[in-house]
Amino acid sequence: MQLIPALLLAAALPAATFVALDMAIPRAAAADLPADAQALYEQHCQSCHGVNRLGGAGPALLPESLSRIKPAEAHKVIREGRAASQMAAYADVLDETQIASLVSYLYQPPATPPSWSDADIRGSHRMLADLSKLPTTPQHGADPLNLFVVVEAGDHHVTILDGDRFEPLTRFQSHFALHGGPKFSPDGRFVYFASRDGWISQYDLHNLTKVAEVRAGLNTRNLAVSNDGRWVLVGNYLPGNLVLLDARDLSLIKHIPTVGEDGTPSRVSAVYTAPPRNSFVVALKDVKEAWELSYAGEPTFEPRRIKAKDFLDDFSFTPDYSHLLATSRQAHGGQVIDLDSGQAVTDIPLPGMPHLGSGIYWKRDGKWVFATPNVSKGLISVLDLETWKLIKEIPTEGPGFFMRSQQNSPYAWTDVFFGPNNDAVHLIDKQSLEVAHTLRPMPGKNAAHVEFTNDGRYALLSVWDTEGALIVYDANTLEEIKRLPMNKPSGKYNVGNKIEFAEGTSH
Repeated sequence: MQLIPALLLAAALPAATFVALDMAIPRAAAADLPADAQALYEQHCQSCHGVNRLGGAGPALLPESLSRIKPAEAHKVIREGRAASQMAAYADVLDETQIASLVSYLYQPPATPPSWSDADIRGSHRMLADLSKLPTTPQHGADPLNLFVVVEAGDHHVTILDGDRFEPLTRFQSHFALHGGPKFSPDGRFVYFASRDGWISQYDLHNLTKVAEVRAGLNTRNLAVSNDGRWVLVGNYLPGNLVLLDARDLSLIKHIPTVGEDGTPSRVSAVYTAPPRNSFVVALKDVKEAWELSYAGEPTFEPRRIKAKDFLDDFSFTPDYSHLLATSRQAHGGQVIDLDSGQAVTDIPLPGMPHLGSGIYWKRDGKWVFATPNVSKGLISVLDLETWKLIKEIPTEGPGFFMRSQQNSPYAWTDVFFGPNNDAVHLIDKQSLEVAHTLRPMPGKNAAHVEFTNDGRYALLSVWDTEGALIVYDANTLEEIKRLPMNKPSGKYNVGNKIEFAEGTSH
């Protein structure tokens, strides 16, 4: 019984999306559950989702996997099933009491605490193609730097889109619940995906084929690729650790326990690469530390510990990669960390819950500024990156999540992801800091996440609906150029922009 395709309603979103939406998950003791709850799971679910709910043909069904979903939604999916998926309706098989007991069971920790060892990782490794037999140049005829990788969360597929003709080159099924931020090899040939239940996949964009995959954990936050193309580092919630993979074939190098200096184990909030520093930078969720792991030369990957004033949920870099701007739970805003000195410089006095990991920077009057959306308030905060002072708060029609721009664009595009006005997208003039235009591409349907072509001429916007679309705009005139029907295209990523770490895109 494959529940996850229906349950993870916004599976491609970064975990920080849901920080503001935490909900109480029932934590009844095992003794309080109906005696047949486990038997129901074993009869109807175990064949797909595995012993101890660790996953098999279907994804893991652990509390960590379901924490973003209300139990009432899970109940509805079991009862009614889900169209266009393998999830059948069980209303004729299970009565309401049985469904309720099964839902309660799924939200409880397994009787045997889940674990995922090096042997488990190695046992999951699969080679799907022989790279030595594949051409080393693009075989599709499109500009390899102007391809888009489009994650379609609605039916768990990925589309590779020609960014010149805006035509799909191929479409293939992904693992369930892909994280919305795939990462690329430095030359743009390979793209690496992470699913929420730990599957890491390597895909060859030159030959449009899957190369390898491995399960690096049970609940994964995200991954990063080193700037020399040698390493993939995966950050996990469960088990709380880092997993280092060989970028050539995803074979396991080692796992790195994420334990604070005081011995406290921690989940991983975020991991990114910092190209000028030749290092990975990691935020730990449960201890007040950031880690820097050098990959220069022949690295040992021993972490350099940087003490933070608060727990870090996500972060962004300054343009020169000298500082982190990190979300801070207790400060209700953020903090600035100097990566060279390892010192926390200052708090950033931002209201609500800024999503700094989706913030962007640009030059205004010759000076760098940084702008961040906010997942709990309808505003965009703009900071001076020299003084760390707030320049302006730009009101929007509601809380947002994604913000994007491009060096050649006069506008910063930001959505209104949360709330009743989520069909709106604001275009902010990067010099006046005023909302210059508001678009409603499909009234009543959630519009979010913009990415530009490599030259900045066109902007591609997602409509997050099962009957949604990818809409192509002329980035200067705002004329609609093309509309491609898609099934909840949660994110799209331009190869050139990503490998160049282009101004205005996500890193």
